[in-house]
Amino acid sequence: MTAAEVPDETTVTRGDRPADAAVETIQREMTAFARRARASAGRMHPELSLVSYTLLGHLEERDGCRATDLAAHYALDKSTVSRQVSALEHAGLVERRVTPDDHRVQVLHLTRAGRRILAQVTESRRTAFRERLADWPEEDLIRFAAYLERYNAWQGAASGEDQG
Repeated sequence: MTAAEVPDETTVTRGDRPADAAVETIQREMTAFARRARASAGRMHPELSLVSYTLLGHLEERDGCRATDLAAHYALDKSTVSRQVSALEHAGLVERRVTPDDHRVQVLHLTRAGRRILAQVTESRRTAFRERLADWPEEDLIRFAAYLERYNAWQGAASGEDQG
């Protein structure tokens, strides 16, 4: 760890343990990361917010799903998802299809335009991450990826308890 990476005594922390200081640093840095992610989403595609990008990615991964499934997966209010989906439909990125099994159920799917824009933004994001992490040693990248997976696998996130 370099001198620039070691928190000094002016770092605001709660508690006396090094773990408390680490949690404070994690919280602060995750907040900065989220802010940066939201800002960069607009630069990568002006009409595609980070939330919209995430929803499109989920629809692609699942080959379509219901709006209620999106709301449940991301622990979002149904009205929030409804507004996002409406905007994506209006932009021609998502379409609703009736399921053959039950004509009352509508499943959201990406349109060709939605797939194209998602692919463009995904590639732009990968390029940005590669540039930002270009000088990191491979071991650090692997460790960082594993830590992020571990953090995001926390079961409280699935139940809407996640606060960060």
